[in-house]
Amino acid sequence: MQRMDTPVRHRLPSRTFDVAAPEAERDRRADFATIGTLLPYLWPSGEPGIRARVLAAVVFLIGAKATNVVVPVFFKYAVDSLSKPAGVAVVPVALIVAYGLARVLTQTFGELRDAAFAKVAQRAVREAGTKTFTHLHGLSLRFHLDRRTGAVSRAIERGSRGIEFLLNFMLFNILPTLVEILLVAGILWWLFGIGFALVIFACIGAYILFTVAVTEWRTKFRRRMNETDAEAHTKAIDSLLNYETVKYFGNELHEERRFSAALASYEAAAVRSKVSLSMLNIGQGGIVATGLIILMLMAGQGVQQGTMTIGDFVMVNTYLIQLSMPLNFLGFVYREIRQALTDMEHMFQLMREPAEIADAPGAPAIALNGGAVVFDRVSFAYDARRPVLTSVSFAAAAGHTVAVVGASGAGKSTIARLLYRFYDVSGGRILIDGQDIRAITQASLHQVIGVVPQDTVLFNDTIHYNIAYGRPGAAEAEIVEAARLARIDDFIASLPNGYQTQVGERGLKLSGGEKQRVAIARTILKNPRILIFDEATSALDTHTEKEIQASLRMVSSGRTTIVIAHRLSTVVDADEILVLDRGEVVERGRHLDLLARGGRYATMWARQQELEEARELLAHADAV
Repeated sequence: MQRMDTPVRHRLPSRTFDVAAPEAERDRRADFATIGTLLPYLWPSGEPGIRARVLAAVVFLIGAKATNVVVPVFFKYAVDSLSKPAGVAVVPVALIVAYGLARVLTQTFGELRDAAFAKVAQRAVREAGTKTFTHLHGLSLRFHLDRRTGAVSRAIERGSRGIEFLLNFMLFNILPTLVEILLVAGILWWLFGIGFALVIFACIGAYILFTVAVTEWRTKFRRRMNETDAEAHTKAIDSLLNYETVKYFGNELHEERRFSAALASYEAAAVRSKVSLSMLNIGQGGIVATGLIILMLMAGQGVQQGTMTIGDFVMVNTYLIQLSMPLNFLGFVYREIRQALTDMEHMFQLMREPAEIADAPGAPAIALNGGAVVFDRVSFAYDARRPVLTSVSFAAAAGHTVAVVGASGAGKSTIARLLYRFYDVSGGRILIDGQDIRAITQASLHQVIGVVPQDTVLFNDTIHYNIAYGRPGAAEAEIVEAARLARIDDFIASLPNGYQTQVGERGLKLSGGEKQRVAIARTILKNPRILIFDEATSALDTHTEKEIQASLRMVSSGRTTIVIAHRLSTVVDADEILVLDRGEVVERGRHLDLLARGGRYATMWARQQELEEARELLAHADAV
């Protein structure tokens, strides 16, 4: 089963490993690649302050480990001093004070290390998260139509947490613990012989090998947990966003079963993960206990033979206690680092997702001179096996209006998407004031085009925010003027909270006409030279449609306008009307000319007039 948050169709060749290679080897290669992606965030160029913090953290880390290693030495000498025959022993005040100071310094250096590194870790999380978020906005519409929003947001959330965990614990736990083990083994070897060092190395080696082997085996359970967690989260988000649809069809029980089934899959994976974790913990505890028993027997024998003192015995025990705590933690950290690497891999895969629509190298901003639009023999297909547009040509002169009509699936909305460059044409070209839109920056292209779509989706914020979204930073007077021109200012004034009224998720607290007027207001505020009305009134009732049409005519005055429409009554004033059928222009001309020809347009007009008359008769009958 493919990962829910990393669809196979989006994987880059660089991330597709040889399927013949062992899974563990592929995972290790993926881990190294993920760590390599993270390193620039740890040592960013051009930021000496961050680099200084990294160096300071390393210095404090060395200080913490050095003082931690000498703590048992002070303890040993204090015990030996107190173990002397009665009448000779003196309270080793200096040794006890040194022992206490060493412990305090160990903690102090550790806290200073964390304080120095906090900004480095949080900055890395912020930079990586922001970069991923920005990159997602730069991906094509095709990616966003295929994506699962819940899984993508989950991948970013877990990846950000993974970065913070990896930076803190790999740098300041695993590596320092291994160094401390080497130091302790060296001290014991120097003081008591190679036997003690060999037991330490054998115990630690067995512990690490066991931990790595079992953790690698457990990885598939954790990954399955991730997949099922993302699936459950996606189903929950999707169901809640479609709350009204669920209610309309009375499918609450169906949604409950779907969500419960997803949680059941997560439950099964979580149980397997927990059982395997218990097995890992038991094995780790057994290895540490075995090493502890062997070393303490060796130390006890040394005391009996007179080659070691009571202080030596205590020192060995203290070293083992000091090592066992980070060792136990080391197992947890290793497991979590493996999980963090998996989570980060998902997020970095999103960052490596190629942008289907990209600016040409050195592309200039658009040089606008009126805003004339030309489609020159444009062909396009979402799938090569199914053409959507075939050699479509038309011109919208600056300040003129061109309407595109036709049956559903004829390719009308595709024209709007191609002009906004959500997709690139398969053949031909699109020009604005003589410039191929593929040769200019997308940012400048989007700046000169305003879109009022059929399905207006508002942000879950205030009316003020949604209007101001047309041009963030606009003056208050400009926002109010845009609302007035869109004929929504009276409605806003009637609300108790006025412009600060919350519109709800996707703007569901507003009616269809109110949402369309907000969309028109923010388009007015944007003040684009080219306008696209993509079936902007098709979902509205006749009365509301006429009101919105009046607003649209006022907005489009003097601007180059392309109207995508199903209702022909909304395009009778267009300078030219194109009739699309199966991706081809089959008729073109003004309204009266097309009616006079008696062709496809005239047939569509007659049919819609009959339907409109039937609606009026029904409405009159209901009124009576």
